[in-house]
Amino acid sequence: MEVQFLPGVGPKRAELLRKELGVSTVGELLRLYPFRYIDRSSFVRIADARPDMAYVQFRAKVLRLDLIDKKRLSVWVTDGSGEMEMVFFKGIKWMVEKLKPEAEFIFFGKPTAFNGRINIVHPEVDPVPENGAAKVSGGAMTGVYPSTEKLKNAGFTGKMMTKIMEAAIDRGLQAERETLPEYLIRQQGLVPLHFAMRNIHFPKDMISLEKSRYRLKFEELFLLQLSLLKQKYVRSRNTNGIQMPRVGEAFNKCYEALPFPLTGAQKRVITEIRNDLKSGLQMNRLLQGDVGSGKTMVAVLTALIAIGNGYQACIMAPTEVLAQQHFKNIQKFLAPTGVKSALLTGSTKTSERREVHAGLEDGSIGIIVGTHALIEDNVVFRNLGLAIIDEQHRFGVEQRSKLWRKTSAGAPPHVLVMTATPIPRTLAMTLYGDLDVSVIDELPPGRKPVQTIHATEGKRPALYNFMKEQIRQGRQVFVVYPLINETEKLDYQSLEAGAEDIMNKFPFPEYKTAVVHGKQLNDVKKFNMDAFAAGRADILVATSVIEVGVDVPNASVMVIESAERFGLSQLHQLRGRVGRGSEKSYCVLMTGHKLSKESKHRIELMCATENGFELAEEDMKMRGPGDLEGTQQSGLPISLNIASLAKDGLILNAARECADAVLKEDPTLSLLKNQPLKEELRKDKYQIKDYSKIS
Repeated sequence: MEVQFLPGVGPKRAELLRKELGVSTVGELLRLYPFRYIDRSSFVRIADARPDMAYVQFRAKVLRLDLIDKKRLSVWVTDGSGEMEMVFFKGIKWMVEKLKPEAEFIFFGKPTAFNGRINIVHPEVDPVPENGAAKVSGGAMTGVYPSTEKLKNAGFTGKMMTKIMEAAIDRGLQAERETLPEYLIRQQGLVPLHFAMRNIHFPKDMISLEKSRYRLKFEELFLLQLSLLKQKYVRSRNTNGIQMPRVGEAFNKCYEALPFPLTGAQKRVITEIRNDLKSGLQMNRLLQGDVGSGKTMVAVLTALIAIGNGYQACIMAPTEVLAQQHFKNIQKFLAPTGVKSALLTGSTKTSERREVHAGLEDGSIGIIVGTHALIEDNVVFRNLGLAIIDEQHRFGVEQRSKLWRKTSAGAPPHVLVMTATPIPRTLAMTLYGDLDVSVIDELPPGRKPVQTIHATEGKRPALYNFMKEQIRQGRQVFVVYPLINETEKLDYQSLEAGAEDIMNKFPFPEYKTAVVHGKQLNDVKKFNMDAFAAGRADILVATSVIEVGVDVPNASVMVIESAERFGLSQLHQLRGRVGRGSEKSYCVLMTGHKLSKESKHRIELMCATENGFELAEEDMKMRGPGDLEGTQQSGLPISLNIASLAKDGLILNAARECADAVLKEDPTLSLLKNQPLKEELRKDKYQIKDYSKIS
C-alpha cells in the first residue's frame, strides 16, 4: 500500500516523503524507526524548568495573548508555581482561536533562554483529558523520527509523524509477514515481528522497547550476513578455481634477491594465499595492511606464483599516480626474474597501447599494471589467472565484475583485494563479508615511527624554522589543505593563501615549492607531483589528492592544515605519506584554538597512537561506519535502518554465527523451515549485482 493513501498524507506529502526519506510504501514507513524517544508521561513545574532540559511538559492555564507585529504570538501561561511565555511564529490565527484565557492545556516543548527568561517556541498543545492524565497521540513514550529542513517547513511536526505512524500500524502491520523462521525466533529468544514493529514505534514500556530493538537489529544484521555468506558457500561449492600448485622459478629468483627479509606477517599472508591458489577453488581474499606494511611486496610475489603456473596477472589501481608508482616499484622486484611487465592507463600513447594489447594477447607480457583502462573491452588476455585490485572501495561493482569476466582459462581469475584503509572488524565482516581476510599487522624493519605533534597558529614561526632545518638536511615537506568539497571557494582560497604565504617565507630560488590541487589540468598536476617525487621541489602544497599513493621516501615532514576538518582515517592515511625512508619523520597537525570535543579527541588519538586499526575502530564509533568511506553507509551491500556497525558488534557476531549455522545445515536454503529466509533474500535490496563475483 502506498503512503499517500494513509489519512493525513495525500499525493503532495507522499512525494515529499519519497524524495526526502526514500519512503513510498507503508512497509517502508514502518521501517523508518525513531532514533530517540521522549517520555511524555510526567509533568514538570514551570518554576523547575531550565534551558538545559531536553523536553518538558506542563499543565498550565492561559493568562493572556499578545500579538506583536502580526508576526509573533506571545502566550503567557501559569501553573501556580510560576509564569512562562509560549511563542508562535506560524499558525497564529489557529492558536488565537484555540488558546482562550482561563482555559487549561498541556504544553510540550524545548525550553530555551531568551533575554534572561525561559520560553518555549512552538510547543505542542493538547487539551487536558477528562481524567487529568497526559493523553497524547501514541502513548507516553513518543518516538522522534529522522527529518529534513524541507519536511519541517512543510509542516511535518513530531506530532504529525506520530499520527501518520499510528495510521500505518493500524492499516499496514497485518500485511507484514514474519521474516524469520519460527525455530530461529525460539532459538535466539526473539520477540515476533509484529510485537517488535508496534513497540519500536509506540513502546508499552522500556523492556518492550529493548526487546523490540534487539529483534530488529538482529534480523537486519542476520539477513545481511546470510546474503553474503550464502554467496561464499555457493562459490566454494563451484570448484572451478584455477589450480596453481607450483611456486615457480620467477618467485624463487625474486624472493632470493629481496633487499630485506619478509616480516612474519608477510610470510603468514603469503602462506594463506598459496593455500587458496592450490585449493582448486577460486581465491577471493582481502588483504588489509596499514600504510607501508609491505602489501606491494606480497602482491608481486602472488603475481609471480601465477606466472610460475603459466598464467598472467593484472594489478589495478584507482588513480594514474598510484598505477605509475606500483609499476615503478614492481619493476625493481622483477629485475632478477626476467618477467616482462607493462603499464596501461588512460594516458598511455596509442602506439604503446597497441604494443601492450598485442603483448597481453600473445602472453609475452606477464604482469600488467594499470587503472580501469584494464577493463576496457579491447583489452584481451591470453590467460589471465590473477587479478589484484588496490584500494577496492574506489572501484564500482560493475567495473570489478567486468574484470572478473576477462578470463580465457575456463575459470575465473583468482582475486586479491588490497586496502591500506584499516577497516574495523565489524565493517570488514560486512563490506567484505564474502571474502576471506588476511591482515599484515607488523611494519617491515627500518620503518621508524612518525612523531605526531599538535600545534596552533601561534607556533607557525617555529614550524617554518623547523621546516627550513629539515630542508637544509636534504629532506622534503608535504603541506596539505583540507578540500571538503571540490566546488568550495573558501577551501581553494585558503589553499592559495597558504601557498602564497609559504612562497613568501620560503623564497625561490633557495627553496622550490610545487602546488597540486583538483582544479589543475592533469598535465600540470603530474608535472608538479613528479617534480616533488624526483626531489626537484622541496615543498609540496596540496589538497588531500595525495592521500592514497604518492611514495616519496625522502619526505620527512607532513604538515596538515586545519587538521580538525579531517576524519581520523584520512589523517592517518596522510601521516602514512612520511616515514617511508630511513630518516626520523614528523607529522604536524595544525588547528585553530577553538576545537569541538570530538575534534580534540581525534587530534589527541592521532598523537597517541600509530595503529591504524585502533584509530579506525575509534573513528567508526565517533562518525558511524559510512563516513569511513566518505558517504553515509556507502559501500554496504544493503542499507541498515536500525543496526549500527559501530555500536552493535556483539549482535553482529551473534547474527553471523547464526547465519553460518543455518547455511552449514542448508547451504541453498531449500529446507521447508528456511522458506521465509529464501523469500526474504529474494527482495530487491539483497539483489546485489553479481556480488559474489566482485571480490
